[in-house]
Amino acid sequence: MRPPLYMLPAALVAAGLSGSASAEMLTAVPGQPLQAVLDRARDGDVVQLETRTYQGPIRIDRPMTVVGRPGALIDGGGAGSVITVTAPQVAIRGITIRGSGRDLQAMDSGIFLEKTAQRAEIENNRLEGNLFGIYVHGAQGSRVVHNVIEGLRGGRLSEAGNGVSLWNAPDVTIAENTFRYGRDGIFTISSRKDRFVDNRFEQVRFAVHYMYTNDSEVSGNVSIGNHVGYAIMYSNRLVVRNNVSDRDRDYGILFNYANYAAIDGNRVTGGPLGAITSRAEERADDERGMIPETKQQRDLRSGPEKCVFIYNTNHNVFRDNWFERCAIGVHFTAGSEGNEITGNAFVNNANQVKYVGTKHLDWSSGGRGNYWSDNPAFDLNGDGVADTAYRPNDLIDRVLWTAPAAKLLINSPAVQVIRWAQAQFPALLPGGVVDSHPLMSPPVRPMVEDAP
Repeated sequence: MRPPLYMLPAALVAAGLSGSASAEMLTAVPGQPLQAVLDRARDGDVVQLETRTYQGPIRIDRPMTVVGRPGALIDGGGAGSVITVTAPQVAIRGITIRGSGRDLQAMDSGIFLEKTAQRAEIENNRLEGNLFGIYVHGAQGSRVVHNVIEGLRGGRLSEAGNGVSLWNAPDVTIAENTFRYGRDGIFTISSRKDRFVDNRFEQVRFAVHYMYTNDSEVSGNVSIGNHVGYAIMYSNRLVVRNNVSDRDRDYGILFNYANYAAIDGNRVTGGPLGAITSRAEERADDERGMIPETKQQRDLRSGPEKCVFIYNTNHNVFRDNWFERCAIGVHFTAGSEGNEITGNAFVNNANQVKYVGTKHLDWSSGGRGNYWSDNPAFDLNGDGVADTAYRPNDLIDRVLWTAPAAKLLINSPAVQVIRWAQAQFPALLPGGVVDSHPLMSPPVRPMVEDAP
């Protein structure tokens, strides 16, 4: 027989708190440990948390729903994972969860989903100050939706966990969450068929970090001011679509051994990050006796080092993306083969392309190339395609990349003669990227969310 529990009418359960017609809603008697209520609950029951603090850690070992009233909080007390789920079809909703342990080896988390916790529903919670926010350790078919996940602040990144970590957890959806602080927003390894959709990332290392995760989707996400927006590594057949990287520091999108992906409609932009105004910086330059920068120079200095880095990445389609105000638009290297790069806009990057190889690469397909903001071209027949090919680099660029000290000679007559000769006689060019059908105007800017 159960201990005294407060039971709400079954009509509330039928209103959507549980899918089971015979489920009961249970609330602990004041002073009764939360774990005791969970242990007494039957499959499909709803356990409601009142507006107060409950002591963890707790363990959920049967299908149920745990839902909190506004202000309900579970505090793990700094030991282990705050909530460990071992049963399938568990829902956790509307709770603030904090106070996990700090043991990286033990994967201490706000919520830890074991392999047997398939089809978990983690919705509308706030996870703060945990080592890992949510760890999906093999729990396939789970959903992490509408949560605010704030990791550890300060300290070393190597000692922090991720907002959500996935290991060998297929068919998982992570959508419409907000991530701040900690190491990576979402980190996935050895998984497949996952969807990371419409999330927002701030003040983390990598917004999304892929390792050995195939046949998955990253779409509609916004990364603002992080070290790297989207790091796609050792993964195949991905869809990377309609994402924003706004003033991420090092790379907007990084591809390393990523193959057969569709990369389209993404936007990477640089620009000032922070409250310092151009006027204030100009005053500071004057006080130091420096020549003030132009707005464009300051924007470029504040933008990502590279909008896109492509390393040993093969047979991908880059289409209709927008890369703006980076030090380098695309750094393309390490024998990447068979990629289609068309319909993209390269706008006001200090260097549009960095490619040191000698192979000839044509970045156009079907008579359509890309838009280059620094291309002084003509279109006499009005078809929207420039009358001459565009080459973002020449021999002098390659010399400067391999021997930076040569910048001292950049304005010398000899260098200017070499550049003029290459422009007049393209056969002198030693290979590299060429766009044989450059666009005269940029394609429509991707209709993705603007970051404030």
